Amino acid sequence: MNVTEIYCDVDDFCKVFLPAGQVSRLPEKPNKRQRVLRMSPAEVMTLLIWFQSSNYRDFKHYYTNPGASVLKREFPNRVSYNRLIELAQSVLIPLCAYLHTRRVSSRGIALVDSTPVKVCHNRRIGRHRTLAGLAQRGKDSVDWFYGFKLHLSVDDRGERVSFFVTPGNVDERQGLRKMAKFIKGKLFGDKGYISKVLAEELWDKGVQLVTRVRRHMKPVVRDDFDNLLLRKRTLIETINDQLKNIAQLEHSRHRSITGFMLNLVAAWVAYSFQPNKPSLKLSLNNQAMVVVDGDNGFYTSQ
Repeated sequence: MNVTEIYCDVDDFCKVFLPAGQVSRLPEKPNKRQRVLRMSPAEVMTLLIWFQSSNYRDFKHYYTNPGASVLKREFPNRVSYNRLIELAQSVLIPLCAYLHTRRVSSRGIALVDSTPVKVCHNRRIGRHRTLAGLAQRGKDSVDWFYGFKLHLSVDDRGERVSFFVTPGNVDERQGLRKMAKFIKGKLFGDKGYISKVLAEELWDKGVQLVTRVRRHMKPVVRDDFDNLLLRKRTLIETINDQLKNIAQLEHSRHRSITGFMLNLVAAWVAYSFQPNKPSLKLSLNNQAMVVVDGDNGFYTSQ
């Protein structure tokens, strides 16, 4: 990940977004001191994004490490760690707006899933205070957890179409309803999205929900193309893994809800700059969709 490329793109965005945001702000007090910032908002945002692709798991260690010669070279006007944390609080809205510019439009094939974002170990739930009242207990396919759910949809190239964050006890189908307006065409999900009512709602919006069936349900006849893409749905699981292990999407060191959201949004932005994203290697044209299956050859959907 090239830090110069990130900074140039973020800086171009800030030059447009920040002046427009100043127009709609309430006027400041007449005698309030207007300090000249040593680090610009674009530099702070770039630093938060770049951290997500580093090998560090702790931002303080990453920023204060005396051996971090790259930081000294790329950010010569660095402020103290405490001052940087103050500045980071003010870039949450610009960072969220910038993330929206990194979203892609659905090409007609989308995958949907949800993943837990734990904020503490289950044994420390009673002592957790930072996100108390917002985080909730939930259950995934593995175990119970305490935190939030990240609902996400991606296209066949691994690009983010939409995402939505809810407390951990919210059903996956509720998260999908919030993201439906960004999706079109066929949507592939796991058994947690099975719902006749939801399928009809999505169909009215031009989205066909395709899932596997449970054991007690009647079998559904599908073409080979849909069956193949259901098998390839593990692509989105790979993206979840990269967000948590390459980026630092999930950890238990949050000190505020703002810090939690900054970390989550910066992780998504860092993923959008990733050069080689997981992909289904679909070839889309006006006549057909062709997917390459290494075991069974080619499949085509007219």
